[in-house]
Amino acid sequence: MLAMLGNIYAQSITEKLKTAVVLLEKDPHMRHAIMSLYVADAKTGHAIFEKNIQVGLAPASTQKIITSATALDLLSKEFRFKTYFRHDLEIKNEELTGNIYVTGEGDPTLGSWRWSNTTELVIMNKIIGILKKNKIKRIMGDIWIDDLTYTAQPVPDGWIWQDIGNYYGAGSWSINWRENQYDLVLQSDGQIGNATSMIRTVPELYDFSLTNSIKAAKKGSGDNGYIYASPFAKSGFTTGTIPVDQKAFIISGSISNPPFQFSKTLERNLAASNIFLAGKLKLYSAYSKNGQPVEGAKHEMDSITSPDLDSMNYWFLQKSINLYGEAFVKALAYKYKAQGTTELGIEVIRNFWTQRGIEKSALHIMDGSGLSPQNRVTTHALVSVLLYAKTRSWFPSFYHALPTFNGMKIKSGSIGGARSFAGYHTSATRKEYVFAIIVNNYDGSPGEMVKKMYKVLDVLK
Repeated sequence: MLAMLGNIYAQSITEKLKTAVVLLEKDPHMRHAIMSLYVADAKTGHAIFEKNIQVGLAPASTQKIITSATALDLLSKEFRFKTYFRHDLEIKNEELTGNIYVTGEGDPTLGSWRWSNTTELVIMNKIIGILKKNKIKRIMGDIWIDDLTYTAQPVPDGWIWQDIGNYYGAGSWSINWRENQYDLVLQSDGQIGNATSMIRTVPELYDFSLTNSIKAAKKGSGDNGYIYASPFAKSGFTTGTIPVDQKAFIISGSISNPPFQFSKTLERNLAASNIFLAGKLKLYSAYSKNGQPVEGAKHEMDSITSPDLDSMNYWFLQKSINLYGEAFVKALAYKYKAQGTTELGIEVIRNFWTQRGIEKSALHIMDGSGLSPQNRVTTHALVSVLLYAKTRSWFPSFYHALPTFNGMKIKSGSIGGARSFAGYHTSATRKEYVFAIIVNNYDGSPGEMVKKMYKVLDVLK
């Protein structure tokens, strides 16, 4: 009898979802769009509703759940990135006769403000402390910054020009710094259409300049400013608008060369700490031949360790930090393929899920964050990943890291013409669901589309 009642209830939910989906598809803003929805029973994994679940669509940031689950399984939630400090030749009378080598393994938290022990000040103090602990007050050689541990290509293929100069389009280097992000402070007067003024950048950027074309728009128009700059560039430009009458309006950009920014920050702190450097701070990428590392006998001094993956993953999902996803992908490649490239990391991810029943053709992915509009993922794959996560020991951490939207634990996604949600929900009757919904090529505003998608998901409440 209970089984029969359960089946009747499931059927009613299925019918309600069908009605809600039909209503959404009839919306004028869906005339040229395509949607996919998959809802499964969280306990049994059985399908409750299916619509285009094997059609690959642009998932935007819901793709992050795939990267997150893979990293937690293959790297472990205890995994930490390390940045190593080594030297060659001897140390005598507080003088190093040779060079120091800083080797990064892609720590995305180096200089981050999200933890008390990763801030710029703390990291610089740690480095000065390492030198003092090793009784180094004078460095007669150079300091080499190894920015080639992973790859010379920081940005995944498929990212677009409009994104990569802005904070969310920051690439992933072997040495990342301050989340590879800076703030541009702008000022506008009271006249719509007038040019704005650049006040400063935080932090100060070294060997980089911007040409500003951002204008003032009506009050309340918000941030519509964009920064255009490529990796390794020494200049860029801005376009778009900010509201009128702003004294210190902030838009955020991506640092074009984080290893270089790190090196100049270190140079300044060495001088402030009265540590003499006879040589220069040098990047491997500027001196290596054919991508080969600069050779030198190196003796371990110490290392700086990131927060654990559990903690990083929390911010990755909560704040949708693309940099963290790209760093996780390269760490997977470095561990399992001995080369830290995005392409090899994606290969690791696709192979991992193929072994767990997801077809490779259901995961046409270009990156770890979902920023590329070329990504194509099925809702069936997303739900399969979420169901798998429930069986793992790290699931409580994964679940905790998911944001709460619409009263549900879900990861959202948004890029041009694409909105998506994937996650978990327990209904008022304690029925547990796993779901994924993607809409591509809709018309109208993203905010309105979100409201319409929520109406579909509200059936599960």
